[in-house]
Amino acid sequence: MIKILKYGEVANEDIFARTVPEINVEDIVSDIIANVRAKGDQALFEYCEKFDKASLDCLQVSAEEIKEAVNSVEPKFIQILEKAAANIRKFHEKQVRNSFIINDENGIVLGQKVIPVDRAGLYVPGGTAAYPSTVLMDAIPAKIAGCPEVVMVTPPNKDGKINPVILAAAYVAGVDKIFKVGGAQAIAALAYGTETIPKVDKIVGPGNAFVAEAKKQVFGTVSIDMIAGPSEILIVADGTTNPSHAAADLLSQAEHDKMASAVLVTDSYNLAKAVQAELEVQIPQLSRSEIARASIDNNGKIIVAENLKSAIEIANEIAPEHLELCVDNPFDWLDSIRHAGSVFMGKNCPEALGDYFAGPNHTLPTSGTAKFSSPLSVDDFVKKTQYTYYTKDALSRVAEDVGYFATLEGLTAHAKSAVIRTEEKK
Repeated sequence: MIKILKYGEVANEDIFARTVPEINVEDIVSDIIANVRAKGDQALFEYCEKFDKASLDCLQVSAEEIKEAVNSVEPKFIQILEKAAANIRKFHEKQVRNSFIINDENGIVLGQKVIPVDRAGLYVPGGTAAYPSTVLMDAIPAKIAGCPEVVMVTPPNKDGKINPVILAAAYVAGVDKIFKVGGAQAIAALAYGTETIPKVDKIVGPGNAFVAEAKKQVFGTVSIDMIAGPSEILIVADGTTNPSHAAADLLSQAEHDKMASAVLVTDSYNLAKAVQAELEVQIPQLSRSEIARASIDNNGKIIVAENLKSAIEIANEIAPEHLELCVDNPFDWLDSIRHAGSVFMGKNCPEALGDYFAGPNHTLPTSGTAKFSSPLSVDDFVKKTQYTYYTKDALSRVAEDVGYFATLEGLTAHAKSAVIRTEEKK
């Protein structure tokens, strides 16, 4: 049963504590990466047989396989995918940054170019954890950014096939190439390239502990989006919130993972007790009840705060991945939210809207990293190059200042490179 804690009456470490898995996979992942770098495709075929129990003849998904997958899913699902994709595009198109130029001083031109990465790599979990929504959320911003090539990796099933819903989503999102490989070995292939899989510049997408560790180890060779931890939801609710709605929303994340975190913060003890009871009614009804039960027992908690202002302060300290503001007039409180991956406003906005359909991205910072990082966006798939142009006259006006500054730092060659141009005879 979920714990009820009264803020101010228990130690802060109990309020903010979270059980995290202690899994040391560093050495295993390091060996996998080294093997993929040394043996390329051969290592990928071997790992596919070892971990996925699939014997493959080819790593790349063919156009025929994609067409077959699209035709095999229900037309209604394609329609929903297209609606969701349209919402995601509409939101992310507002994130596009423009290059700029400044030339308002005589003889000086400054500017910044916004350039998409040449090739983006998307990791999409497979098997029983098939998330076509992740395909849309990761591929569409990359396409909007203007990436010339978007490459996707995802593990096959025992028959050597990819879940058709994943391929259908990739088709709708416009993924350019898809490969049948998962786990740390897929991350290694994207980071370093093999005979078949091209090296990418950026890797995004969620995965298990092995995938997260692999992303961590290849960072620097390539860019990554984030090191994602287990899913999180925090609900700030007032006393008029429907307890069955709050319980359902808590369980929407608890069913993801036994280590997921589901937290309710409320100013109403009566609501806390009602949600606690409602969770016990709803958990047995879930298809993933065992996972949800473990999550609620491990990391679930209800925190009773003195008032909503205090509840918001607690939420900011936790900095959750998903934050629901289940209060009247939620926009009155929005400016008070400083640390959250994505905020869901009001009592008719379950977090699941964001997972699938609304448009904002569902790849979000976890484990308190919302204090300093952001959701996946178009920005993740671009880089910026700045440029400077001075005429000789413009340089002559500032060369002495540049030289003085450089000399102060003890870098006399820097100073001379600026001053020498003004000393030359015209």
